[in-house]
Amino acid sequence: MWWAGAIIGFISSFHCVGMCGPIAMALPVGRGSGVSFAGGRLLYNLGRITTYTTLGLVAGLLGRTLQLAGWQQTISIASGVLMLALVLLPKIHPGNVGRWLGTDRWWNFLRKTIGKQFMSASPKALFTIGVLNGLLPCGMVYFALAGAVSAPGVGGAVLYMAMFGLGTLPLMWLVSLSGRLIQPKWRALMRQAVPYVAACLAVLFILRGLNLGVPYLSPKLVSATQEAPVCHVP
Repeated sequence: MWWAGAIIGFISSFHCVGMCGPIAMALPVGRGSGVSFAGGRLLYNLGRITTYTTLGLVAGLLGRTLQLAGWQQTISIASGVLMLALVLLPKIHPGNVGRWLGTDRWWNFLRKTIGKQFMSASPKALFTIGVLNGLLPCGMVYFALAGAVSAPGVGGAVLYMAMFGLGTLPLMWLVSLSGRLIQPKWRALMRQAVPYVAACLAVLFILRGLNLGVPYLSPKLVSATQEAPVCHVP
């Protein structure tokens, strides 16, 4: 399912341009050649990917614990339902989701911390801004984490979130170099496509958890207890 993370990441990058694009375009410039400028922007994006990958480790540990408890199917179905909820709630109650999740205060704290890093143009500061940017409240990251929890194993969850981050890299790097490379109409079009893609992936996770025995779509899931080898003593 790592490819799902890459798909969500690429589609989400058009959403990220609108939400995090201003931060990327306002990164401190500093001194140096064009290569240094491009490298600094790449460091910023690598900081974001580092955060996403670390969150994947946390999601993987949580998912593995639940899988060992025999909740593998429930995790997949719950992840799909959560993804659908993240699609529908902003439509039903716009502006209230952040308050319900308690992310408004977290956003203010991160914004102040990122602002302090903007006073330096060092490579460390650019990487740190990226790391902090990855922690900003974002529905797209929540989509990805919901899928990572149901990924097969801790390594699968880490790979899922790493691919999510890499999926956002091409567009976000280009935007950090020049925000005028992507026309507003294309950004708006792709942002409108995000909920539909997320809903399709949510349905896929639900079908996967239903254990219908359909190859690739809803294969038979093997429980953690069934995976353990049995040693027969003669």
